[in-house]
Amino acid sequence: MIEFQHVKKDFGNHSVIKDISFEVQEGGIFVLVGTSGSGKTTTLKMINQLFVQTEGDILFNGKKIKDYNLRELRLNVGYVLQQIALFPTMTVEQNIALIPEMKHFKKEDIKRRVDQLLGDVDLDPEKYRNRHPSDLSGGEQQRIGILRAIASEPPVVLFDEPFSALDPLVRNQLQDLVLKLHQKLKNTIVFVTHDMDEALKLGDRIGVMNDGKLLQVATPKEIAQNPENAFVENFFSATVGKNLYKTPIEKIIRTGFEIPEPHEAEPISEINAKDTLEKAFAAMAEVEILKVVDEDKSTVNWVDRASLFRYLSETKH
Repeated sequence: MIEFQHVKKDFGNHSVIKDISFEVQEGGIFVLVGTSGSGKTTTLKMINQLFVQTEGDILFNGKKIKDYNLRELRLNVGYVLQQIALFPTMTVEQNIALIPEMKHFKKEDIKRRVDQLLGDVDLDPEKYRNRHPSDLSGGEQQRIGILRAIASEPPVVLFDEPFSALDPLVRNQLQDLVLKLHQKLKNTIVFVTHDMDEALKLGDRIGVMNDGKLLQVATPKEIAQNPENAFVENFFSATVGKNLYKTPIEKIIRTGFEIPEPHEAEPISEINAKDTLEKAFAAMAEVEILKVVDEDKSTVNWVDRASLFRYLSETKH
């Protein structure tokens, strides 16, 4: 879907991106994570050509980015910013409808699409359609920013640290929203963050950046269990070590500490994937194995006391 081939980016005499190569698979969530100044946002902005690479090639569906009509490219790449950037004089409906109108969707289809999208993010269309951005909370504004980016169903959506300025509760809700919408739309997402927790929660594959270099591209499980070098290991450990017992079970599973489905005869209790490690140990007062379920009570995976202790021993430094 998207491929970087030995891409470099200079600003004047300063080398910001230093020969990176990676591929973003169609339909996946690829997260670029790193400290401030690592080059992750510059890399993201080269995808929609807000920045043009100095050397190397970027391919989109097998065609070089530079060979696309710029307007056509940007209309097919959604973009969600940290600053939200809703148009203040436009209503919620007008903000969401902006790109579909530019792509000449039918008016009745646009109206239906706006109402459907608002419903998808738990905002009543009747209440929110005619509001202006100034009438919304920060979390509501970012929801509208996401809807505007996906309203025309672009095959690719870019997220540039969209939740970093929001409080932890709202940030967690919006992360869940991204996963929910991605599951429905099956689009390709490139997501930039400085937060390894966020990267591990969202990413199918994660690219760790530092000083303009791409240090490792891997799954969350591979990042956790086989870090490429000391920087990646320390960056991961610094995140998970903040408060291990508050770690969501879903994150523990994504980093490879699940177990196979047990035999029916074994005593089992149940826990939600969003519950914490602390709650899991409390639930294990009388059982050794927990069935991990999602909000719909569908089985996600399984953990036992040994796998959770293994997580603690391998991530606590």
